[in-house]
Formats: sequence, structure tokens, C-alpha cells
Amino acid sequence: MATYKEIQEYVKANFGFTPKTCWIAHSKEVYGLSPKVANNRNDMNKREYPCPAEKQEDIRKAFKHFGML
Repeated sequence: MATYKEIQEYVKANFGFTPKTCWIAHSKEVYGLSPKVANNRNDMNKREYPCPAEKQEDIRKAFKHFGML
């Protein structure tokens, strides 16, 4: 399983943006992976910054690259 930092570096190198860690966690939930739970998360049932739909596909490609999907 790749670290959040590795995913961020891969996405930046291949797609030109650095995803927020909360976007990666949200994408993990969307694709059925188990994300880390942030210690500063206020509400476990609500995401403050969900991943934008147009960014999810690029993050999914990173997951596939690292063999997570």
C-alpha cells in the first residue's frame, strides 16, 4: 500500500496537481479502500473538503499504479 506522500508525488508528476490528503482519504472511501482517520477530523460522518469529482479519476489511476485497486 502506497503512502499518501507517494500518491501525492505520483499525481503531481503525472497530472500536474498535488492532491490534498483529505482528497486521497475520500477517494479511498469511494473505491472501497480503508483510509486513515485524521486525528483532527471534527465529524466522522461529514467531510469538510471532499475530493472534487474531476480529480478522483487521477487519484484512482495512482491507486492502480501502486497496485491498490
